[in-house]
Amino acid sequence: MIPDFNDNGNLPAGIHYCSAQELFGRFGYNAKRAWLLDGLSLLIKNLEAAGCTLIYVDGSFVTEKEFPGDYDMAWSIAGVDPSKLDPCLLLSSDKDRDEIELRYRGDVFPAEIPEGRSGKTFLNFFQEDKNTGEKKGIVAIKIGGKQ
Repeated sequence: MIPDFNDNGNLPAGIHYCSAQELFGRFGYNAKRAWLLDGLSLLIKNLEAAGCTLIYVDGSFVTEKEFPGDYDMAWSIAGVDPSKLDPCLLLSSDKDRDEIELRYRGDVFPAEIPEGRSGKTFLNFFQEDKNTGEKKGIVAIKIGGKQ
């Protein structure tokens, strides 16, 4: 279940598990957000086909901001067959992030790799408010396989 926002407009600290349907219902309430979710849906299909079973959604998309620019998402590499992934998701060239943004409409990273400046994994990096340094919540969705 996705909890209410705190006084800073973020989700309370922690990882909040929900279904894709719940995420879409809670955060797809205007045309811009629905457009972003269309890209996320395509991304989830690709990740499922490659064996991914868990994703984390972050960024202003999972805050009270009415019109986020995109979403931030990290996917767990556990059990994923890289040969079945969209090649841009492997982030092997400088152009891959642009391709991901164009194709999937978000910033997408493997959850277990370190973010460049902080050295924290993206999973941990996502759980800190970049403006205040305070802990904040993210949304997790189990995908693929048996739920």
